[in-house]
Amino acid sequence: MEIQKELIKINQNFSNKEEAINYCGKLLVDGGYVNSNYVSAMLDRDKELSVYMGNFIAIPHGKDSAKKEVLKTGVVIVQVPRGVNFGTEENPKLATMLFGIAGIEDEHLDLIQKISIFCADVDNVVKLADAQTVEEIAKYFEN
Repeated sequence: MEIQKELIKINQNFSNKEEAINYCGKLLVDGGYVNSNYVSAMLDRDKELSVYMGNFIAIPHGKDSAKKEVLKTGVVIVQVPRGVNFGTEENPKLATMLFGIAGIEDEHLDLIQKISIFCADVDNVVKLADAQTVEEIAKYFEN
């Protein structure tokens, strides 16, 4: 999984999950990874099936119907120290790390798998959430 340091953002804060997903999508658009229509597909995906994965992570990504909007595979990593709620007020699901992804063909499945394996160990998520620099986060994903 190739990580672009310019797609890693630390110490972000969002008032809700839609704002967080839009932010991830805008980074993908600005980086030339997707067309702007992909962002609405990311929001639609979360409405249909939550992008919250447990262990304080969320993986915003577009619906399959938005594949045509993906220009190249990319991963945005966003640290949210105070967290953003991907659940409800009654059943909060706090995410402190966001991985906005877009993949050509089935590459998004590979990205989700790699992120999920790394973040299955909650200690790894804590390391990412506590990281003080972009470089510190990037080194966890170097192969």
